[in-house]
This record gives sequence, structure tokens and C-alpha cells, in this order.
Amino acid sequence: MRDNGRLFLDVHAIHTVPPSNINRDDTGSPKTAQYGGVTRARVSSQSWKKAIRQYFLENGGLKNVGIRSLEIVRYVAEKIIGIDASIAQEKAMEMAQETLKAAGVTTTSEYKTRALFFISSKQAEKLAQAALDGVTAKKELQEILNSDPAIDIALFGRMVADDARLNEDASCQVAHAISTHAVQTEFDFFTATDDFSSANDAGAGMLGTIEFNSATLYRYANVAVHEFKRQIGHADSVVNALKLFIEAFAKSMPTGKANTFANQTLPQALLVCLRCDRPVSFVSAFEQPIRSLDGYVEQSIRRLKNEYETVQKWVEEPLFAVSLGMDGFAGNQGDFQQLLEEVEKNLTSLVQS
Repeated sequence: MRDNGRLFLDVHAIHTVPPSNINRDDTGSPKTAQYGGVTRARVSSQSWKKAIRQYFLENGGLKNVGIRSLEIVRYVAEKIIGIDASIAQEKAMEMAQETLKAAGVTTTSEYKTRALFFISSKQAEKLAQAALDGVTAKKELQEILNSDPAIDIALFGRMVADDARLNEDASCQVAHAISTHAVQTEFDFFTATDDFSSANDAGAGMLGTIEFNSATLYRYANVAVHEFKRQIGHADSVVNALKLFIEAFAKSMPTGKANTFANQTLPQALLVCLRCDRPVSFVSAFEQPIRSLDGYVEQSIRRLKNEYETVQKWVEEPLFAVSLGMDGFAGNQGDFQQLLEEVEKNLTSLVQS
């Protein structure tokens, strides 16, 4: 780390998405936001964080991944049975519930937590062992729940309204992705035929509408690396986890209406910066919406490059910057694996210093 002990990872992406509805509101419409005087497509930070967490589960090869659920009593009970198979399911549920209550986690008579609770696999295993050992001391049980956080808990935090001592501050911030241009919601009118309808029944078996839009998105996230290191501990683990985070940020996709639209795209440009003063979003590059009859990606990348230069008038030069899909700019790499290797090399030297 630098002399001030602070290190921030910024990740920026230009990501075009075809007709889709990957994140909808309570009426089924694609989420939007007003910015720069026009309506933009929007994908909420919660939606993309969920996609990133799912990527961790499916591709990270991690043994200690967070589970967020109302069914934490059952989860801990399964860990109890995993340690001692002689214990019956009902007994394990009772033991898990009593241990969680003793730790300050409110549960119901249906063996559920009152609110979604975030717990890592290692924390659940240690809690299960504590239940078997008859541990009832609140301080000791809370120490278990505050130790060995999964990387998604460390990154995205845990809020427990019942007992603030179980909270975990997030070391990562994820912005709502917004389009670099104005959008209009469109409607797809569809019909479905009945395969068993008679020749005399030519009508549709079902009809309806699906709302969608298409957009070139600016996406941004940052990680306070110094805080993440405090949470995770070992420098090598920090570097590997942040490489996985960058990979998940780039390759994940929220799943809303994916079967309907097959909107499985990847970013067209990625920029990663390491800073010692503060994190910086480049969303101001798009406050004036891009207007084009010939696509938005090229202009969005150009705006991103220009904003990078503008920001340098206000903040310190990044300790390191690397990009992909931004020819001749910020150490542009040939492929994504090369970008990750450059990030790993520079992160390792900074985190261990």
C-alpha cells in the first residue's frame, strides 16, 4: 500500500445490450432513470451484484461463498448433520435455531430468519460445530459470524437490523448501470398457438405484450482494497479475489427475461485503474446524452477516454491503468486474460508493499 494506506480499484465498462428486459420494475417495465434531461436505460446495482455473486458460485471454484436466505436455520442444520450424521433433522433444526438466537439472529417458529441473512460457508460450519459443542456465549458466537467472511460478504456487506454488531461493511460499491444515450421503451406483442386446437378454432391460445429496450451501458464499480484486505487477511487471497471480481464484473449478466431475448453480450471496452487518493466514476462523460444514427459504442468509448483525461485535472494520476477494447489507450491489452495478468502483477506489488 502507499504511505496513506489507501488503495482503490476502479472498474469501468462500455457494454451494449440488444433488445432485452434484464432488470424490470414492479410493473414489468425495464428500469429507467432520468439523467442529463433524458430517460436512460438502467440496470440496478442490486441486479448486477446478484449476477456477480452467481458468477462466483458457478465459476469461482470457491469453498467459502456467501449464502443469503431466510433459510439459514436449515443451512446451519445441514452443516450440523454433515459433522454428525447421527443427529435427526428436527433435532439439528432446533440446535441451529437456538445457536442463531444466542448469537443475536432473530428467527421465527417456522425455523426462518426474520429477514434475509448473509452467512459464509465457513461461518455456518463453525456455527454448527459451536452448536454441537454447546456454546451459548453471545460474544463467542458473534465472533464466529464476524470471522472468515466470504468474498461476496466482504465485497457487498451484511446489514443486520436486529444487532449491528453482526454488520459487515461493504468494501465494494457498484453503480447503477445507465445508457450513454436516451432510450424509449418498446413493446413486443406476442401470440401463442394451442397445439391441440381444432381446425375450426383459428384463434391464439394466449396473447400479451413484453416491454423491452436496447442500450449501450456505462457500468462502474470500485473496491476499497485496503478495507478488503483487512476483511480477507492474506495478500494472495485479496489479489485472487479481486481478479475474480473483475472477471465476474465483465462476464456476468443479470438473468431477467434471458430466455425471451438471449441478450448474452460482453463489454466492448473495459478500463481498470488503481488509485491511492479516491475512487472516481466517469459517468459525467455521458451527462450530455450521445445522439447517433450510426451506433453508440464508438462514441461511448471516445467519451470514456476523454473523461479519463479530464478527471486527471482533479485527482492524482492512477498508480496503474489497463484497458481492453480501447486501442492505444491506458496500456490496452490484446485479450482479457492479458488484462487480468497485468492487474495481478500490479495488485500484488501494491498490496504486499
